[in-house]
Amino acid sequence: MSKNPPAPSITADYAQRVTDDLSANRTEQERVRAELARLQEELVRLEESEQVLTKMQEVLGTTPKQTAKKGKGTKTAAVPAARRSNGKTAAGKTDTTTARKTSKKSASPKKPGEPTWLELTTAHLTAQNEPKSAAEVSAALTEAHPERAVQVTIVRNTLEQGVAQGLFARSKQGRSVFYSPVVAVSAQPSS
Repeated sequence: MSKNPPAPSITADYAQRVTDDLSANRTEQERVRAELARLQEELVRLEESEQVLTKMQEVLGTTPKQTAKKGKGTKTAAVPAARRSNGKTAAGKTDTTTARKTSKKSASPKKPGEPTWLELTTAHLTAQNEPKSAAEVSAALTEAHPERAVQVTIVRNTLEQGVAQGLFARSKQGRSVFYSPVVAVSAQPSS
């Protein structure tokens, strides 16, 4: 009798193994889903960062064609919503991102022959007697150029670009930031 083990014990062992394997499989699925969700969030952040950088490139007037093509190709590589673990949240983020991309692209782009944002902000600040905030510059440019979609963030980025290039000086008063042309600062007599 020792040669033939009882059949119920073999079945129970296999059932336990299958149960353990199934549990390990489900745990691994949850781990992979969590990793996928993290990667999708990271992808959304990277795409938003790409939008900001692309806009800054447009403001600088140095938009290479390869960058624009590369961005369009990566959008199609996204995981379909049906395969996402948290379908509503991930789909909502994607839809919001797509809507933002569409609305930003609908802003009137610079036409050939039009001055760049940097040229416009430089001209405006040079004509001023006192430092101006990004909101004030933006409002003035909106009045002066109603045909162009002026956004405060673009103007602020342009002003910061001018500071980086040494065209503008930045000064803080409390929580407010004001910009003035460097020409006006360097024109003052130094002791």
